[in-house]
Amino acid sequence: MKKILFRKLLLDCMVFFLIALFSTSIIIWIFQAVNYLDLVVEDGRDYFVYIKYSLLNFPKIISKILPFALFFSFSYTLTKYEFNNELMIFWNFGVEKIHLVNFFIKFSIFITILQLFLTTFTVPETKNLSRSLIRTSNVDFFESFIKPKKFNDNVKGLTIYVQEKNEDGDLKNIFLKKEENDNEFQITIAKKGQFKNIDNSKILVLYDGETRNSVNNKVTNFTFSKSDFNLSSLNTDVVVDDKIQETSTKEHVNCLKKYYKKDLKFNTNQKKYINHNCSKDTLDNLFQELYKRIIVPLYIPSLILISLFLIIFSKENKFYQKFRFIIFIAGFLFIIISETLLRLIVNDLLFNIKIILIPFLLFIILYLIFNFMIKKNIGSKT
Repeated sequence: MKKILFRKLLLDCMVFFLIALFSTSIIIWIFQAVNYLDLVVEDGRDYFVYIKYSLLNFPKIISKILPFALFFSFSYTLTKYEFNNELMIFWNFGVEKIHLVNFFIKFSIFITILQLFLTTFTVPETKNLSRSLIRTSNVDFFESFIKPKKFNDNVKGLTIYVQEKNEDGDLKNIFLKKEENDNEFQITIAKKGQFKNIDNSKILVLYDGETRNSVNNKVTNFTFSKSDFNLSSLNTDVVVDDKIQETSTKEHVNCLKKYYKKDLKFNTNQKKYINHNCSKDTLDNLFQELYKRIIVPLYIPSLILISLFLIIFSKENKFYQKFRFIIFIAGFLFIIISETLLRLIVNDLLFNIKIILIPFLLFIILYLIFNFMIKKNIGSKT
């Protein structure tokens, strides 16, 4: 009978948890998807790219909402059980409160593993895929973002200005400036231009113009009647560089291995990086990213334990309402603090190890407090 009661309570918690998780995530995803419409409106990419890009960002939303949905669902279900006198059935069948806690602690390990899978593998991979999708998608956005009599610098290293643009996309009086670096740039002026697809490449065909190349202050000019300007290799500013959040957890760990010797001292002689996010200057950010992916999910057992404090007091206790309010506030503050602790993470391995121990220490402290309150029968006192 005890197993049936445990399973029923767990099932009710999980049903409400899944409803809260996915409903909230979908609402947030819809709002974000509206913001991603710029991919179509401004960049001119097709709707398939927009839909796929939006869906690839859904796991990130799930991972952010999961702790809040978990705490809220468990707290709500336990409160409902208390008001419906369903918890009394547990106690009447000889279920001890500490046994109920131990049961849910075992379940919390499963949720922790699920969240770790999301944060360490799924979210970085989907972030990387979403950026790769934009980077490699068919770049039809050039025709869309070019507006007459406006300088357009949406493309890294390229500025485009046209005086006129008709309905067919034909351009008149075109100015192009392409910058490779501070010492090398190219300026092209043309009377007319047309966008064309040649061999699956987006080409801007220019007519009757002049090009000026400057390399290390040495300038060369040449005129042309027709010139092809290949646009397919270019990308918008928002998709040029990989971010540290998109790099795989394995690469981050390999970066740390590459920089730390067996004595755990920083290897200052290491000059070759695994990727552009792996350098001495970015190690603070790297440690913080690993903290978010690996350590923050470890707070989940403590979070569930905080919600289980609700079973200590019965609704007949005069302090029940105040205690319930304190538990709700404590749970949400706990989530926020676990996220903000990453600001303490620095390029100091020994110090970071101490930060890593915090979720384990907090869990032990909370469990001891819970056990103490149960033994002292604090919740039953009115």
